[in-house]
Amino acid sequence: MCDAVLLDLVHGCATCAGAAAPDGPRVFLLCGKRPWDTSSLAGRRVHVLDGGSTAECLYRFKQTVDELELSSVLVLTSPRGRGALLAYQRQLFTGVYSFEYRLTAADCPTCRSRAGSAHTDSPAEEVSEFLQLLPALRGHVSVLRSTLIPDCFGHGFSTRSGGVSYIPTLSALNLFSSSRRRDPGAVVQENRRRLAVHAGFHPLPLRLVKVNHARDVWVLGKAEPESYDAMVTDRTGVVLAAPGADCMPILFADPASKVIAVAHAGWRGTLMGVAMATVENMATAFGCRVSDILVAVGPSVGACCFTLDWDQALDFSRRIHPDCVPDPESARPHVNIRLANRVLLERGGVLPEHIHDDTVTERPCVTPCTACHPEAFFSHVRDGANFGTQVGFLWIPEDGNADEAQRPL
Repeated sequence: MCDAVLLDLVHGCATCAGAAAPDGPRVFLLCGKRPWDTSSLAGRRVHVLDGGSTAECLYRFKQTVDELELSSVLVLTSPRGRGALLAYQRQLFTGVYSFEYRLTAADCPTCRSRAGSAHTDSPAEEVSEFLQLLPALRGHVSVLRSTLIPDCFGHGFSTRSGGVSYIPTLSALNLFSSSRRRDPGAVVQENRRRLAVHAGFHPLPLRLVKVNHARDVWVLGKAEPESYDAMVTDRTGVVLAAPGADCMPILFADPASKVIAVAHAGWRGTLMGVAMATVENMATAFGCRVSDILVAVGPSVGACCFTLDWDQALDFSRRIHPDCVPDPESARPHVNIRLANRVLLERGGVLPEHIHDDTVTERPCVTPCTACHPEAFFSHVRDGANFGTQVGFLWIPEDGNADEAQRPL
């Protein structure tokens, strides 16, 4: 049983679609800019999607479906309409939704005449143009920057404001699309574009680590692994990004060798040593001296809000430092994963003054607790499975110096 029925009057006619519509589910008429007639649906409550492009109408359809927490959709359309709507579906929906396409009669003259004139060659372009016109939600795009990272690099840590994602836990600048969440790829791409415009880089070279919660590092130029938690490069113009929603996005920069890296460090990756694995790859692949490397730790969950099972927490005390677990006698102790990374980095030779995290008070903070600040950051701990994602990003400008807009305020 479907939750909603979408009658495609852009590529077909009301007579064919209405005759095939089952009783019961909510009915939506996809009309676009065409005139519409609901006489064949007399007695049915219908939602009319009209007055705009197909992309706009389907986006409004998605908003209603999300508001009602629906996920199963029956689409009644013409044979050619199916191909067009599948293209829009790939842009605006994820694996959370299920679509069944039921085709109307192929020999209907009205459906045949509408299919040709309504078809667009580029649904992706139409969707992108529509999304670019949407107003920013939750204020303007805002980025945190570390005063430790010099101006010869562009960098920042995103917050949740200024994007177009409207689902509460994903609003507004969600930067990662998952088949298990309701934010589609096109919306995330628009959010990334807005971040790029604000931060001063082109969105296309943005590379996001393919998280596996371990310590694998990809040195760009070598074969790309299937998954990894860190990247290293000396290439200009390539924007490296590490996601976070409680896990730490960590930026590494060597001004002497002009080498950069980013890492995603959750509690598992921290225990496995992903931060020092990143530093080691900078040294072995590009000859960086560990004492030259600067490290900025981005927004992440603090010890105030992060707990683990007792045996997992005690791994931090035994293998890293007792101070990483402030309440070891608790049944579910709190764990300071930021401190754990500092301890491991310092042991590996990174200078204490070359690490910018929440222990540093003489610089503007770039490591606030994500769970404590719902107005500014996404948090898995706080929001549950349908959480949004912010990123830490870093690049080497092609002209050798970051734009004025990149300089920390």
